[in-house]
Amino acid sequence: MSHEQPSARSALRKAWNRLIWPVWNRDERRLRAPLRAVLPIVVTFGALAASQPVVRARFAHPVRETVEVLTLLVVLVGAVLLSSRLLDRRPLGEFGLSLDRAWWHSFAAGGLIATGINAGALAVAVGAGWATIAGFTQGSGDLSFAPAVTLVFCYVATAAAWEEVTIRGAMLKNVAEGAEGYLPRWAAVGLAVCLSTAVFAFLHGGKISAPSQYGYYLVAGLVLSGAYVVTGDLALSIGFHVFYNFTQSVVFGLGHSQQTPELLVVELAGPERWTGEEGLVFALFAVLGGVFVLLYVRRRDGSLRIDDRVTRWTPLQE
Repeated sequence: MSHEQPSARSALRKAWNRLIWPVWNRDERRLRAPLRAVLPIVVTFGALAASQPVVRARFAHPVRETVEVLTLLVVLVGAVLLSSRLLDRRPLGEFGLSLDRAWWHSFAAGGLIATGINAGALAVAVGAGWATIAGFTQGSGDLSFAPAVTLVFCYVATAAAWEEVTIRGAMLKNVAEGAEGYLPRWAAVGLAVCLSTAVFAFLHGGKISAPSQYGYYLVAGLVLSGAYVVTGDLALSIGFHVFYNFTQSVVFGLGHSQQTPELLVVELAGPERWTGEEGLVFALFAVLGGVFVLLYVRRRDGSLRIDDRVTRWTPLQE
């Protein structure tokens, strides 16, 4: 009997290990890469989808938007902390969120590049006769212009940071990290870029009216993924994403789907193929923005390469 008990326990342990093998990495004591890649965006998206109807039913403008920003911020911070402790078991810095002086410098560089390409898109649209400037500082609603702009910036910044953390910092990184065990490093990262970019485009599907318009979001996803892959952190991609969305709508009046205050009130009259929200003007300038991002990184670092941090895992110290 004494020999049968250990044997039974050993058999149960082996059976249990086989059962959890698809989802649990015993050596690393954490979930496997596919789950680490998708759980942050699935859980946070579900939390936001559940909270939004409640907030909108209970609060009126402008309190509603303020509560939505705070809710999004709580979900974002909670996702990062829980992923660090429970899912990825990695330090916060390995999510690309070191938040040191160099990080903020790169964040500002991304913001300047994004602002510049939106200014270029407006200049081309005006020069081609597709857009005219019809006024200034309009559309703030019940708030005065400055508070309305501040509220929109907070919302845009938090939403863009959520997308970058979940899609680039969690999904791209974990897919690349997991695939590197089976593929060459360049192929693993390439696969991760393609998958995360496809998810990014899919999440924006509610804005499009024709399948071809997915092309714009695929381009944007590749630009943001490229910024992450060559730097290993999220500073450049978050800065670019935040100020691209903010300046396109609020500063240069080029937003279509966003109802925001506008510093420049622009009337667009050009062909939809060129000046629509997913039009060729914006797609081409997004590509140009990606080129400037790579030039910035090359000048800063001296070369362009896949950063080691994209596939690195440093176990969290207990």
